[in-house]
Amino acid sequence: MPGSPEPGGPYGSWDLYDPARPWRAPGAPGTSGTPVAPPPKRASRLRASDPERRVGATPRVVLAALLTGLLTAWLFYDGLGANLLICGGATAAGAGFAARAAGRRVRPWTVAWSLLALALLAVPAVWSAAWPGLLAIGGALALASLAVHGGRRWTGVLLALPGILWQPVPAVRWARLSMQGRSLRGRDRIVPVLKALAVAAVLLTVFGLLFASADAAMADLLGGLSPDLDLAQLPGRGVLFVLGTLTALGFAHIAAGPRRWDRTEVPPGRERRRLEWALPLAALNLMFGVFAALQAVVVLGGADAVLRNTGMSRSAYARQGFWQLSVITVLTLVVVAVAKRWAPRTTVADRRLARILLGLLCVLALAVVASALGRMWFYVDASGLTRLRLWVLVVEVWLGVVFLLLIASGLTRSTGWLPRVVLLSGVLTLAVYGLMGPDAIVADQNVTRYEQALRTDPHTAAIDLRNVRDLSADAVPALDRLPEPQRSCALQLIAQDLRGEAQPWYATDLAVARARRILAERPPVDDSPRVGHRACDRAGFEDRDW
Repeated sequence: MPGSPEPGGPYGSWDLYDPARPWRAPGAPGTSGTPVAPPPKRASRLRASDPERRVGATPRVVLAALLTGLLTAWLFYDGLGANLLICGGATAAGAGFAARAAGRRVRPWTVAWSLLALALLAVPAVWSAAWPGLLAIGGALALASLAVHGGRRWTGVLLALPGILWQPVPAVRWARLSMQGRSLRGRDRIVPVLKALAVAAVLLTVFGLLFASADAAMADLLGGLSPDLDLAQLPGRGVLFVLGTLTALGFAHIAAGPRRWDRTEVPPGRERRRLEWALPLAALNLMFGVFAALQAVVVLGGADAVLRNTGMSRSAYARQGFWQLSVITVLTLVVVAVAKRWAPRTTVADRRLARILLGLLCVLALAVVASALGRMWFYVDASGLTRLRLWVLVVEVWLGVVFLLLIASGLTRSTGWLPRVVLLSGVLTLAVYGLMGPDAIVADQNVTRYEQALRTDPHTAAIDLRNVRDLSADAVPALDRLPEPQRSCALQLIAQDLRGEAQPWYATDLAVARARRILAERPPVDDSPRVGHRACDRAGFEDRDW
C-alpha cells in the first residue's frame, strides 16, 4: 500500500521511484525501521546532501571508486576503445554497492537505461569516427545519471540527465565524512600485508636497478617484466585518475540517495480564452495544410514537376528549403508544448478542442518532416552522401517519431508514459546511429554510386572525393573498392593518420585494426605522379554546399 513502510536492512529503504512512499534512514528518529515523515513535496526544498536522507559511503564503494580511477589512469592515456566499457562497468559496480546499501530496488527502467548506456559506450570500441563517439559518450553519461536518479515525469527525466555534472565535489565530502571514524574490518591482517608489500617494492626497485646496470641480460629480463613507466606521463595519468575517481564517486553519491526531481512542482499555465488560444492554432494549421497540398503537387510529381513548377533542379530545390523545414519542425514542437500549457481545459469541449487542434498540427507536421526527408533524398541522389547529410536525415526521422508519439498520446488520452518513451526513442536513435558506422555508410554510398556510374557510362563517371577524403578509418573497406587513382586519393589522409605504432587493444577500435590490415596489404600509391594533390583536388563535382 502506498505510504506504508517496507522491511529493509540496517540502512532502511526508500523506494526512489514512487513519490508516495516514505523514506527510512539509519539513526533517524524512531530507529529500527520506524518510518519518518515523508520528504517535502517541493523538490526545490529536498536537499540530497542532507545526511538524514543519504546512506553513508561504505568502504566497498570507496574502493570501487579508487579502482575506477586507477583503471582510468592506466587505460585511457593511450586513447579510447574497449577501456570505456571496462571503466563503465567499474563505475556501475560502485553505484550498485551504494544503491544496495541504501536499500534501493532494481526497476525495469533502471536496467533499460543502464544497458543502453553500456551500448553507447561500445560505439568507440567498434568505430573510429570522432563525432558519433563523442555523442555516444555524452549520451551514456546522461543515461547513467538518469538510471541512478530515476524519473518518469518531464521534470524528473530532463533534470536528471545532467545531474552527474554537479556531483563530484559533494561526493568527495560525502565519502570523507563517511570514512571518518569507521573501523576497517580485518585491519590487523590487512595493514601488515600492505606494509610488507611496500617494503618488498622498495627492495626490488633498488636491487633491480643495480642488477640491471651490472648485467645486460638481467636488464633485458627485468625490462620485459616491469611496466614501461614514463615520468612525463605522470601528470596526465594523475588527472585521469582524479577524473575517474570523481566520476565513480559522483554516481555512487547519487545512488545512495538521489534528488527526486519528479517532485518538482510545475504550476500549470493560466488558461486562455478559447478564441485567443484557438484562433492562432487554427491559422497555423491552415498554413501547414496549404504547404502540405503544395508538396503533394510539386514533390510527388517527381523531377519533371519540380523543374516545371519551380524552374530549379532537384538538387537546388532540396538545398533551398531543407534547413528552413528542419527549423519549422523543431519550432512546431515548441508551439505544441506552449499551446498545451495554456490550453483551455475547464470543460469537456475545451479539452476536446485542444486535442483536435494540437493533433491536427502534429499530423500536418509529419507532412513537413516528409517534405524535408524528400528534399534531402533528392540532394543525396544528385550529389552523394556526407556526414552532415546523414546526421540531419537521422535527426529528421527521429523528429517524425516524436510527432507520432504525441499523436498516440492524444488518441489514448494518456501522457504518463510519454517522457520516458520519447527519451527512449532518442537514445535508440543515437545508439543505432553510432553502431551502424556513419563514416562507413557515407563511404559505401558514394563508392556504390560511382560503381553504378561506371557500369552505365565509364567516360562520364565521377566521384566527389571531397565527400570521402576526410572520413575516418571506418571508411577504408569501402574506399578500398575504388580503382586507381581515386583509391589512393581517397585513402591518403587516412593512411597518414594511421602511420606509427598501433595502440594497445584497450585503447583502439575494431575499425582501426581492420583499416591497418587493409592498408598494410595494399598501401596507397603516394608517390605516383597520377596521385598528386592537384589531381586529387580536381576530382569531384563543383557543388561544394554542405
